[in-house]
Amino acid sequence: MQIELFSNQYKVLRLADRNVDEIYGLLSKNVLYYEYCPPFVTRDSIREDMRTLPPGKDGKDKYYVGFYQNEKLIAVMDLIDGYPENDIAYIGFFMTDILRQNEGVGTAIIEELCGYLAEQGYRSVRLAWVKGNPQSEHFWMKNGFIRLRETTSNAADEVILAERILDTK
Repeated sequence: MQIELFSNQYKVLRLADRNVDEIYGLLSKNVLYYEYCPPFVTRDSIREDMRTLPPGKDGKDKYYVGFYQNEKLIAVMDLIDGYPENDIAYIGFFMTDILRQNEGVGTAIIEELCGYLAEQGYRSVRLAWVKGNPQSEHFWMKNGFIRLRETTSNAADEVILAERILDTK
């Protein structure tokens, strides 16, 4: 994957340990998210998320990226290539800066990402949100994701597994 092609509107960079303070600054402002998905973010939890992989995947399949506008981090995404199947991409985490929410930034990023993935031959994008989180549910359903099933995450939360079928014309 060429992460710089995830977006035409924003600069996309792979995030690393050197970006932890910047990531923490963005994530820690979204208190509502962590009410539904505790515990509250820490710098250590960010470092852990940067390395966490689903079964059968390795580091080359993980894209922990930031979206920048005018050199300012405005969104963070964790994308797993080929999970759970080769032609599916999995968004493990996505958050826009709370000061930029309701401006269409998140939707624009997801639209561009889905367009890129479709061009690359991916069949769909999957993700999960914690059941009962209205902020996440509204955003993902608005962006074309449909519920597949309820399940339990590794954190024992009830989650909604959802998928968006890509237009691979």
